[in-house]
Amino acid sequence: MSLFSELRRRNVVRVGAAYIVLGWVLAQVAEFAFDTFGAPDWALKSVVIVLLLGLPLVLLFAWAFELTPDGIKRDRDVDRSQSTAQQSGRTLDRVIIAVLLIALAWFGWDRFFSDADERPATEALTAAPAAAAQKSIAVLPFVAMSSGPDDGYFADGLTEEILNSLSGLPELLVTARTSAFAFKGLDVPVQEIAATLNVDHIVEGSVRRSGNRLRVTAQLIRAEDGFHLWSDTYDRDDSDTFRIQTDIAEKIASALDVVLDDERRAAMAFAKVRNPAAFIAYQKGRELFVKAHGDLPQLPTLARANEFFDQAIELEPNFYHAYVARNDLYTHTLIEGSDPETDATAPAPEAVDEARRALEENMQAAIRVAPDEATRLNFEYDQALVLGNWRGLDSLTDAVLSQADHCVSPDWIHLTAVPFGRAAEAVDYFENLVACDPLGDDFLGDWATAALWSGQFERVIESAGARTDSGQRQNLDAYVQALVAAGRLDEAEAVTATEVRDAGRAAMFQALIALKRGDADGAPSLGSPLSPNATNANRIIRAARLGDRVAANDAATAIDRHPYGYIRLLQVIYFCNCGAPFDLEATPALAALLDESGLSWPPAGVTEWPLKDW
Repeated sequence: MSLFSELRRRNVVRVGAAYIVLGWVLAQVAEFAFDTFGAPDWALKSVVIVLLLGLPLVLLFAWAFELTPDGIKRDRDVDRSQSTAQQSGRTLDRVIIAVLLIALAWFGWDRFFSDADERPATEALTAAPAAAAQKSIAVLPFVAMSSGPDDGYFADGLTEEILNSLSGLPELLVTARTSAFAFKGLDVPVQEIAATLNVDHIVEGSVRRSGNRLRVTAQLIRAEDGFHLWSDTYDRDDSDTFRIQTDIAEKIASALDVVLDDERRAAMAFAKVRNPAAFIAYQKGRELFVKAHGDLPQLPTLARANEFFDQAIELEPNFYHAYVARNDLYTHTLIEGSDPETDATAPAPEAVDEARRALEENMQAAIRVAPDEATRLNFEYDQALVLGNWRGLDSLTDAVLSQADHCVSPDWIHLTAVPFGRAAEAVDYFENLVACDPLGDDFLGDWATAALWSGQFERVIESAGARTDSGQRQNLDAYVQALVAAGRLDEAEAVTATEVRDAGRAAMFQALIALKRGDADGAPSLGSPLSPNATNANRIIRAARLGDRVAANDAATAIDRHPYGYIRLLQVIYFCNCGAPFDLEATPALAALLDESGLSWPPAGVTEWPLKDW
């Protein structure tokens, strides 16, 4: 008798099949129970290990023994003519079918009903785009396990390179750096991080440096159950950094069933940094870049940051992200230089001229090394807007907004997308960007402003006003402004009185509430629209909301006569949300640009200010 025939006669195959199916059902039930009662991850793993170890024992038992009417006997002691193996086999068939039906029922319930609970309001913006993505992932900052002066920067650089590689794959929604790095140094469970970022998978790891030797560990974790889908350790020289980050990214992609053909590998490797010293320099510049947008003086701090970005580009001429960051100093220099009469910190005219030259050169380089066509389009938009090449700017705006599934945006798209008839499209565009960077402030603020311009006041109130885990509002500024725009002024007053801790912000909100009521005397914090302490940009917004058309036009004219005043004037229009805050005749330079851009005048501001009658 053949071995397979003997296995069938003794029902070993049936017993194995029944055990596997029943084991799967038991594992699913255990997972549900452990999750319900908050059992640690090792509990479920222990159950799975026990079930796996039990399989060979069950198969061995089925081979050696037979269940008879007189009880369990060794197979060799059973008379073949009296064997009940066939009847036992039919019983096992029925058991397998029954367990399979239970398994199918469980799978159907888990697939279609278990995730049907309503999500909290704080997830309102990110739920839809993330749900549409097939796979989502966040790369947490790798932990520096050594204490050299540059080891932390090295670990951050390695993390960002892995993140950038994965971002080149269209099959993956990769959380942006800002949100992923928000958890740096924090001891937060993986499941909580994944829930906050609305992703299915987490990458974490560590880096230890000793001289030129590296030890890098990395692991891909499925957030749902904490299972490690892949992990590895690399002991290499730091000259192998490029190979390490490439291998990690490719192994992660493969573990997530992303097919890596030549085209995708090229996208992942494009403009990748091969020199460790380059991304250490970039991370040092990045640290100053963040501080420049915080408490430190902006232009001097950005100038210091650019010294590091210059070093990074010198070491890696195709370092795309260094070009992106380096733009900021030049652009802000142009903008600040457009309002020198009232801003004592405005740069000198020669500094503005040098910034324009440097910006044009840097943008051309950034377009040359951009990793894909979508990113290249973003740079082309910024270049056209900032440098005043506005012919066809409306079509360029539409082209950028059509990239609804891209996680990178031009810096200034909000200035033309929101005020000039595209606010509704901009809501969807920024909603996707919020899904990519859920903890970033910029995209959430742009989404809220676009929603206000499109009249979606209640939606902003619901999302921006939802409480975070710390008890704070999701976006307090947007929440109050939406309450004001919706005419819910008593609520806005209550929130301002009880939740706004900064005196300056409280005064600003009080003024908005008073002006929405048409009460100029009740907005003392605005002072005179011609206050010597105000920039011309602030004068325009204040004068427009107060209904002082002459003062608004005078301040707009003062900005318009400077070479790059059009950027500042677009910012005024965007933040005022009051339609046309000045007459176009008062700004002939802006009028000429708008005429060739295809953008329509006047802007379509939604929030009405009773004192403004034009």
